[in-house]
Amino acid sequence: MALLSILEFPDSRLRTIAKAVTKVDNRIRRLIDDMFETMYEAPGIGLAATQVNEHVRVIVIDISEEKDTPLVFINPEIEVLDKELHEYEEGCLSVPGYSEEVTRPIHVRVKALNREGEAFVMEPEDLLTVCIQHEIDHLNGKLFVDYLSSIKRQRIRKKLEKEHKAKA
Repeated sequence: MALLSILEFPDSRLRTIAKAVTKVDNRIRRLIDDMFETMYEAPGIGLAATQVNEHVRVIVIDISEEKDTPLVFINPEIEVLDKELHEYEEGCLSVPGYSEEVTRPIHVRVKALNREGEAFVMEPEDLLTVCIQHEIDHLNGKLFVDYLSSIKRQRIRKKLEKEHKAKA
């Protein structure tokens, strides 16, 4: 396994729309393993392949306290089951140091493939629902800052650009 570099906002590669995985093979499983290692090290609870500059529809999530419940979603599709919305404070490994309230549907159904390429369906709850939607947004080239006002988004962008220049 290997630690991967996580792209940070406003890197334009985060806006790339990921392509469907056509075959779940050893390359995809190695990517999944590397993504889990990267996510746990960061530390985070979710990571989309787009965030590590791999533009395929793969996300990994583990919201457990013990980091012992890894979930893999390949080619995830989401269906909103009702219009009830919930506000949740979200952060992101690609927008380090920032979190903001984001409103999302709370009742969804997710269809995806697991790491073996087997199809499954789930109706997640609470934090897992938010996390799945957040990571699927990444696969579609969208970040949680896109849900914020343009003023807040610009403020975050400028601060992160300043930090990136200071590191260079």
